[in-house]
Amino acid sequence: MSFDPQIKPGDVVNNAYIRKIFKCSLYGGMNRSLITNTLVIITHVNKSVYSDRWIGNTFHYTGMGLKGDQRLDYSQNKTLAESNENRVEIHLFEVYEEKEYTYVGRMILTGKPYSERQLDEEDTDRQVWVFPLTVAEGKVLVVDEEKYKSALVKQQWEVKKLSLEELKKRAGKSHKVPGYRMVRVKQYDRDPNIVELAKRYANGICQLCKSKAPFMDKSKEYFLETHHIIWLSKGGEDSIENTVALCPNCHRKMHIVDDIKDIENLTAFAKNMVSADNRFAPYWTDERIKAVKEKAKEAQKTAPKLTNAEKEHMLKKMMSADAGIKKVKYVLGGYRC
Repeated sequence: MSFDPQIKPGDVVNNAYIRKIFKCSLYGGMNRSLITNTLVIITHVNKSVYSDRWIGNTFHYTGMGLKGDQRLDYSQNKTLAESNENRVEIHLFEVYEEKEYTYVGRMILTGKPYSERQLDEEDTDRQVWVFPLTVAEGKVLVVDEEKYKSALVKQQWEVKKLSLEELKKRAGKSHKVPGYRMVRVKQYDRDPNIVELAKRYANGICQLCKSKAPFMDKSKEYFLETHHIIWLSKGGEDSIENTVALCPNCHRKMHIVDDIKDIENLTAFAKNMVSADNRFAPYWTDERIKAVKEKAKEAQKTAPKLTNAEKEHMLKKMMSADAGIKKVKYVLGGYRC
């Protein structure tokens, strides 16, 4: 009969819980309990000396030993290598945040341990032993995307501390074939009408940096990306007042920096844009638009020629005066381009 840890895959527990339930110490990555006949193994997703990795449904776990060559017949490496014979149960926990242990499940050694070259904690090249493990129940834990990304960001901050020589040495030990695993993504259903309206309001101009879209897509339309000023994941509304169109560079900036001043500026801009359009909408009937177009054609024959810079200046000036979207379009239509 297998040991019951009284938790299910995905549950997050602390150090004290593991020590209490499994009756083991928790000082390193491999923790043996003679009382419960278990081996608790820990992998740090946020940072680690070891190159533990998932490749599909198989978890490749690096053995015990921080410095120098590892031995397969040493301590818990031997326990894990012989786990199919000695009947010691293997239980895996992943650490995404300090002092938080996410339970993956009971693991089984499903392949022969193999050796590879890795760097130890002193960045010295050495031989390690890697153990191919799979979840006993066959179902791999699917991790929340945000949780996984957060751990990867922490990894990136750790390597920023390294010198150029240290980075070169570690990069030279790359596995070439990347590890991968399944993550759970929450996909919000965005209203396509709001997406299109935000882009039409922008008219090819990024609403943060005020620059022209960097390129045109295959449909020959200026490429901008819609962004929710207050993220949907943070409770923001899927409304035109909370949606703007940004160039790819500014869109990434808002997701990485998310500066409060940018948020305030975009919020004010979006509300003014909607307010201006609503105010002038009743005035611009189809008949009046048709009449203005005819007048614009006549005006173009004698109107002064404007440079692109002059037109942009006039557009910004009129927008700052809270002019309606359609009004801006048709007034500019009265000049020869």
